[in-house]
Amino acid sequence: MTEFPELGCYGLAGHATDPHILLDEARDAERLGLGAMFLSERFNTKEAFALAAAAGAVTTDLGICTAATNHNTRHPLITASGAVTLHRLTQGRYSLGLGRGFGALFDVIGLPRITSAQLRDAAELYRRLWRGETVVGHDGPAGKYPILHLNPTYDEAIPITLTAIGDNTLRLAGQIADSVVLHTFFTDDTTAHAVDTIRGAAEAADRDPAAIRVWSVLAVVDDSQGETARLRKLVGRLGTYLQGYGDVLAQANGWDPQVLDDFRAHPLVTGAGGALDAVADTTTLAAVEDLLPAEWLAASATGTPGQCAARIADQFDAGADGVILHGNTPTELAPVLDAWRRRRTPARFAGLPTNPGRSRA
Repeated sequence: MTEFPELGCYGLAGHATDPHILLDEARDAERLGLGAMFLSERFNTKEAFALAAAAGAVTTDLGICTAATNHNTRHPLITASGAVTLHRLTQGRYSLGLGRGFGALFDVIGLPRITSAQLRDAAELYRRLWRGETVVGHDGPAGKYPILHLNPTYDEAIPITLTAIGDNTLRLAGQIADSVVLHTFFTDDTTAHAVDTIRGAAEAADRDPAAIRVWSVLAVVDDSQGETARLRKLVGRLGTYLQGYGDVLAQANGWDPQVLDDFRAHPLVTGAGGALDAVADTTTLAAVEDLLPAEWLAASATGTPGQCAARIADQFDAGADGVILHGNTPTELAPVLDAWRRRRTPARFAGLPTNPGRSRA
């Protein structure tokens, strides 16, 4: 039985270029007792379905979730059949995770920007196909399709996970998703607000609010990893988020938009030549840290392993059902997991299913 069903990690965290590393990471995550591995997608060597298949193939108990891929990058038959394949390959451990992605990137590569209406429509299409239905003459926000069909014998219970930051997506998640993945560097108050928004939307949609599993995402770097890792995993990562979609994150947290504007306009940032967590050296990251309010970086877990374990507990106190320990390989998390083992109350998490897209209900 998995020791920590309430905890997850990301596979190939950061700018990994060798996907073969994932095989050992998945095995290590399962050996260390983590409940789930989440797989983000980049259009390079991190194609989400391929990674999910690899992680599922080398494990037997680890939950697997694509968090997230995008509905607009594949035909709905491809996504639906890929999810069935992963569902059966993992014997029910897989959840299809969807997200909005980056509008500017879609503009560049010639795909439509994702809307809430599209996500709602796509999720319903997938579920109909998984129930063995034939969809004829579909003309909706997710596209126009003369006929969609997989197999009339299918009755596949595949949970859908939605990644969410802003209130509109949080409400959508409460209406259509089985589980939700929040965002790194949410303050505890923001996490509590997100949980309340999701569950309130579920109740308004006549859904059981407790049936939706909400995962917070907590950046973790304990003292044993050293100062260079702290700068890269906290300052570099937060700085990169602020470069790319800082407005959304700042708005969610109630952070001062002027501070964000000043950060983005600073020569250290404008002259970085790429994502800070990928291109900036330690000296630059130390200087970048001086541009960021301390309370922005405090939305993370740092210090001793015991202090990091206390920050994990804070996420549950804010209402989360699970915590994704972000920015580390599973083995890097070992000291924090040891501290969490001493702190946690096992009965609180008894009954959590292996599949990260399912709740107790």
